[in-house]
Amino acid sequence: MAGKAKTIFVCSECGFESPKWMGKCAGCGEWNTMVEDVRTAASASFTAAPSPARAAKALTLSMIDAADEQRYVTGIAELDRVLGGGIVKGSVVLLSGDPGIGKSTILLQVCNALQDRLHILYVSGEESAMQIKMRATRIGVQSESLSLMTETDVQAVCEYIQSAKPDLVMIDSIQTMQHHELSSSPGSIVQVRECTNLLLRTGKTLEIPVFIVGHVNKGGDIAGPKVMEHIVDTVLYFEGERNQSYRILRAMKNRFGSTNEIGVFEMTETGLTEVENPSAMMLSGRLSNVSGDCITCVIEGTRPILAEVQGLVTTTGFGNARRTAAGFDYNRLNLLLAVLEKRLGLYFSNLDTYLNIIGGIRLDEPAADLAVAMALVSGLKDIPINEKLVAFGEVGLSGELRSVPRAQARVYEAAKMGFTDCILPAACLKQITACPDSIRLIGVKRLSDAIGHIG
Repeated sequence: MAGKAKTIFVCSECGFESPKWMGKCAGCGEWNTMVEDVRTAASASFTAAPSPARAAKALTLSMIDAADEQRYVTGIAELDRVLGGGIVKGSVVLLSGDPGIGKSTILLQVCNALQDRLHILYVSGEESAMQIKMRATRIGVQSESLSLMTETDVQAVCEYIQSAKPDLVMIDSIQTMQHHELSSSPGSIVQVRECTNLLLRTGKTLEIPVFIVGHVNKGGDIAGPKVMEHIVDTVLYFEGERNQSYRILRAMKNRFGSTNEIGVFEMTETGLTEVENPSAMMLSGRLSNVSGDCITCVIEGTRPILAEVQGLVTTTGFGNARRTAAGFDYNRLNLLLAVLEKRLGLYFSNLDTYLNIIGGIRLDEPAADLAVAMALVSGLKDIPINEKLVAFGEVGLSGELRSVPRAQARVYEAAKMGFTDCILPAACLKQITACPDSIRLIGVKRLSDAIGHIG
């Protein structure tokens, strides 16, 4: 018999529980994060039940063999790069992104790559078996080693995993899973947290890797409690515009590899295809002898990528000038415009300024400052920049150029793509121990010196 239901409020950031609503969470200090949840006495005892006592055991560091780590190499090079070399046994991977970005598609492509080696269980709470079959046929997945399950009861799923013991499990998505001992609806904070915990314990106990698809909220963050991102081993996030074909898979957290690593894909009719040379992709279709265009080199994870920065400066038709930035931080754009006005005497106050990063990539690294400033000045003066020139460096408020890491890798990437001139901070020259003969390095200390090379 179900107990009397009671209403509690749970923080969506830290999971703090309160019997009444509060504007500010007492656990983490965030505002407007308390969400209502209805819980019965049975569900309350479920979440508060202590684990049975057992003898604790500790191992010395020398007793642990690092060679025991086993990975399943998918053969999808971009995905393996992001995962740190493959799928680790017993790991839990959270895959998130906007609707229609390609989360379910890449999971089925992993099934296609591993179908001859592993027994895979694909659990879907959103689509029917026929829908999954149609997409799998389009991608080319036709194997008896792939099992489909359309189930939303997480306990039934875990019981099947314990009995069938598949080699790999995929859950699409965690917001559709429900624990029948909890009275709250699927997708609520408590349901997402407890379902994730149950899948985590099952996967760790049986050393079965689990992929979990997570939805995003209106702000673009992963929906559900923040604790879900902490308990999983890896958090992967799909980036990209739905109206563009390119997708970027970014590792926001990885206990088994490098963080902030990225993989680049292109969405086609047959699924996601790997982009082996992202720099060539970013520069494809580029026009020559056009003002307001500058190339920079940023570091994404462990790889250097060339990106095209476009700046357009035009007379405003309104009382106040407009500022628009696509793929670049808006506040950073205003900062660079202030430096150009104060230190170089170039006035943008009565002009509309538009900045765009080609290819859907977002430049968050300060090394892109110099190329952004040069593109804006080129657009202001309507003077093209040498199409074989690449620029990178951080711009300070005094108009100085600050050093950026991994300068040599950036120079080599530019030389490989056929660029002949590279403007970089003078402090970065000491980082470069070897330089290709095909590229000329121009070290500058001030932004004004770099602007002098436009034209």
